[in-house]
Amino acid sequence: MEYKNFTTFNVKTDNGIAWVTIDFPPVNVQGQEMLADLNSLALRLERDREIKVVVFQSAHPEIWVCHYDTNLLRDMSKDAVSRDEAKLLDLQSVLERISRLPQATIAKLEGFARGGGHEFALACDMRFAARGKYKFMQMEVGMGILPCGGGASRMARQAGLGRALEIILSARDFTADEAEAYGTINKALEPDEIGEYVENLARRIALFPAESINACKQTVYESIDKPIEEALKAEAYWLYQATSKTSAITRFTWADEQGAQFEIDNQRNWEQLVVNVQEVND
Repeated sequence: MEYKNFTTFNVKTDNGIAWVTIDFPPVNVQGQEMLADLNSLALRLERDREIKVVVFQSAHPEIWVCHYDTNLLRDMSKDAVSRDEAKLLDLQSVLERISRLPQATIAKLEGFARGGGHEFALACDMRFAARGKYKFMQMEVGMGILPCGGGASRMARQAGLGRALEIILSARDFTADEAEAYGTINKALEPDEIGEYVENLARRIALFPAESINACKQTVYESIDKPIEEALKAEAYWLYQATSKTSAITRFTWADEQGAQFEIDNQRNWEQLVVNVQEVND
């Protein structure tokens, strides 16, 4: 699969990882060009089983993605609509597509992510931020609107109701350490640590079967919105999607034949065993 001809970012692939570097001077504004590129990227990734991890990073030293293009907001209708008439906005649709990709998605945040930029980060599976460089904000309330790229919905799921409302209604900057404490990112890291940490995580995930990564991801997402019984049924469904398309049964058979689960050394070194077992295929 080729990943070329994008306007707002470039893509390099390496050992199952797509490194998406956002580069849309002067400030990586999130407008029609970026939405079109993200939609095109998603179309390709949905069909690509060689790519297992996607890392979104920025070429700008201060900004990840700044915000949604205000020119597009300026042209919005002033007429209220009923609930039945309301349809998904372009930003919502594109970011939802990004969130549903079969690959694991990681936002590597080394600059400002405000408004729609922050909502883009929330649509990724995991987020890691550099201390002293990363700040996020949802400023929409001060403009007379609300986060409309999935921010209000994903924020509450990520941080809880009270913290989500504080973030949205305060319209202030939050630092990487605050983001970690509030749960909007996975981890805050020093600027000289984030690159190695994200790369090591991406490379580890990329060792595993693509269908298993997708099944794990879809199960977790489904569990958020379902009662526990329905969530457990979803787990069972996705389990069989994985076993039907990966070498799982062969690997379990190998482990049983080797008596691997009963070896104390394996229990002590299970993290490495998980990597080693990838060599066992159908």
